[in-house]
Amino acid sequence: MKYFRKLIVSLALACVPWAMAQAQAVPSGSIRIIVPAAAGGASDIAVRMIGERLQRAMGQPVIIDNRPGADGILAAQAAAQAPADGQTLFFGITSTHVSNVVLRRKLPYDPARDFAPVTLLGTTALVLLVNPNLPVKSAAELVAYAKANPGKLAVASSYVSARMAGELFKQVARVDMLHVPYKGTVAALTDLIGGQVQVMFGDLASAMPHVQSGKLRALAVTSAHRTLAAPQLPTVAESGLPGYEMTGWGGFFVPARTPAAAVARLNAELVAIIASPEVRQRMLESATEVAPGTPAALGSMIAADVEKWRNLAELAHVEVTD
Repeated sequence: MKYFRKLIVSLALACVPWAMAQAQAVPSGSIRIIVPAAAGGASDIAVRMIGERLQRAMGQPVIIDNRPGADGILAAQAAAQAPADGQTLFFGITSTHVSNVVLRRKLPYDPARDFAPVTLLGTTALVLLVNPNLPVKSAAELVAYAKANPGKLAVASSYVSARMAGELFKQVARVDMLHVPYKGTVAALTDLIGGQVQVMFGDLASAMPHVQSGKLRALAVTSAHRTLAAPQLPTVAESGLPGYEMTGWGGFFVPARTPAAAVARLNAELVAIIASPEVRQRMLESATEVAPGTPAALGSMIAADVEKWRNLAELAHVEVTD
């Protein structure tokens, strides 16, 4: 009898560390997801869809905290300063973790120091567009035309990833084209349709209706492989520029020093949600291909992107701001 009592006590004590780890892995209050975008935008809609499912999976309220502005700096700073208790998630994007690092001299947060990755949500390809009056029907033909007419083609961009996609194209193709910045995608598309500029790298969701109506011509996508969002379009790489790739992405992070057990639990729940057929299809409708994975994989991807962008910015003499 004494033996069995000792055995029961031993088993109970052995379970204590496991129970403590589980307690750490399950936050006791509501979970807040900070989003660097206004309510109603593509990022907000995606995060809210995932947040609803995370709330059901975790059995705890999930609150979406929208912090738009300043290229995601306001949201990232708030997330970096949040308690590292597993109850705050940050939806990081290319600008918060890559372009801000490369193209700004000062940041009130350090993506590598202040955040721990949880999982990638997915990647989004850009599309290479031209005015239909331009006599080219492929990326290879665009390169040939640009080489025959150096400095005569104007490339529009309305956000940083589009700008860098154009700069990478010029570097890989070794062509001279004029960069024309715009404050908004609508204005850039309007001028592309009107012929004031001839080339643009844009997002599929806003560009494809104009392509389908014949107002614009889509030549290729910027991802390494053809995207399910527009499988009929070749990649820039397979159109004569091997190695070309430039995509945007979004993923989930927690403040640094969040307990490993909490990160593991959040990763498991989010990966299952993101990989579900319903979420996969909903994301594809906004031209995003889901690619959930490990925290380490997301961290490695970001490190590679920062190095790639920094090298490109130096080669293209892209301005650095405060």
